Amino acid sequence: MRHLILGAALALLLPVAAHAEGDAAAGEKAFAPCKACHNFEKNGVGPTLKGVVGAKAGEGADGYAFSDALKKSGLTWDEANLKEWLADPKKKVPGTKMVFPGIKDPKKVDDIIAYLKTKS
Repeated sequence: MRHLILGAALALLLPVAAHAEGDAAAGEKAFAPCKACHNFEKNGVGPTLKGVVGAKAGEGADGYAFSDALKKSGLTWDEANLKEWLADPKKKVPGTKMVFPGIKDPKKVDDIIAYLKTKS
């Protein structure tokens, strides 16, 4: 019985262990190139990213003119979609007007997502 309980507890913890959290402080630094177009207060060249984690792609950011490709993507900015988007926006959503080539370092992507979560 003890092995069964231990096995069940490990099974519940396994997804948590497999999910590496990013470092929000490092993410703030890694976000530096994004600041050319994005902030958390108002739309600029790109939309405000305040509250982006969990939001529907192509919505929110009042008054921002999102691309049709992004509006039609049906994406929600959950962690999995943000990881793919930050790594290669044009691959994730062909036709997006975001010209940024992406962040190739997975650790920086995780850190940026952790930072974005603090701005939601």
